Amino acid sequence: MKFETIGQPHTDRAARVDQLKELGFTWADIGEEQYWIDQVIAISEGMAQELMVVSAKLWNIFDKTARFVLGRRDLYALLSIPEVLWDGLDSIEPKEFGKLSKYARFDFAIDDDGAIKLLELNADTPTGYVEAAVATPWMCEQYGLATPNVGMARRIKEAWADERPEYAACVAYGEHAEDSGTIEMLVKHSELQISCMDCLDMWIDEGEVKVGQQTIRSLFALYPKEWMGIDDGGEALAYSIETGQIQILNSPHAIILQSKGLQAVIWAIHELGSEMYTQEEHAVIEHYVLPTYNKAVFNGSYVSKSMFGREGGSVRLFDGQGNMEVEDKDGFDTSCFFSRVFQKRADLASIELSHGTFRLLTGVFVINGVPCGILGRAGGLITGNNSQFIAIGVKK
Repeated sequence: MKFETIGQPHTDRAARVDQLKELGFTWADIGEEQYWIDQVIAISEGMAQELMVVSAKLWNIFDKTARFVLGRRDLYALLSIPEVLWDGLDSIEPKEFGKLSKYARFDFAIDDDGAIKLLELNADTPTGYVEAAVATPWMCEQYGLATPNVGMARRIKEAWADERPEYAACVAYGEHAEDSGTIEMLVKHSELQISCMDCLDMWIDEGEVKVGQQTIRSLFALYPKEWMGIDDGGEALAYSIETGQIQILNSPHAIILQSKGLQAVIWAIHELGSEMYTQEEHAVIEHYVLPTYNKAVFNGSYVSKSMFGREGGSVRLFDGQGNMEVEDKDGFDTSCFFSRVFQKRADLASIELSHGTFRLLTGVFVINGVPCGILGRAGGLITGNNSQFIAIGVKK
């Protein structure tokens, strides 16, 4: 067994949910739904180390490939990046190597035998930070497990010290518990004096972004950049960023990393045997990256998903005969706005929990260019909006 389930849910769940609320994790229960699972998954030191090493190598490959895409508008179109962002991508100086995004999360499929395959990268607006940085160490301590997640807050402090945003924003601040709690914890861990606000409280006057009558010069926004091509006011915000009237964290170039189409670019360059990648990088891609294309060219089973899908929305699983087997119907299908990618299917390990059998998705946060935290989510064949959080710890 590569994954060991430890513990049983405590009888007084309400008391433990209250403890988590005091720590800043206020959505352990969402209404009547139990989002947090009061058990822990234990993995070996070897698997944890492999995840961290592989994440660091993949991070460099993604960064290198994003810089290859930079300035190539045919590839912007291929990656479904909205045109309102193109001028900014071309004119704004990219961050140093490894820092195109300073707050990101890889999602991996690890099968029952421990084989690791990369599913995707959320390099723009990952959530799950509080679950990983706060709730996971709390759970691991109770069961005598180690966790690399204790270093996440320090990495946020380092990343935000460079950027020093004046505000942190999300949509429905104060109402949406998860997004509000996420930006509040990021602000807390930054140890900076930053105000939190609702994205919808911002307005733009001749390129200046304002809240009330105050001009905002720097901002962290838990707001997907691709929506600037769709939302009212998105083009005005893109112009403000492009002209340097506001600095945003993550940087605009994070959208290149965010597009799932970038994995198709990586796979294409790898298949060509290009010298753009070192021999070691080619080996990492071959072993850990799933074949990904912008067309369905598979003989066997595969997955189709929007280049900017979120929370499982738009994901469709096809069997070996090309027939759709499973479709996510809970998340919003963004493929009405963005192109799809097609990826070879990978198996998620089965885990036995107190309330049934689930599939485990394993996330690895990369903060300020450093892999530093593991996130567990339990769900079905598709890890969608109804998945649950389970802490993953490391056996000492």
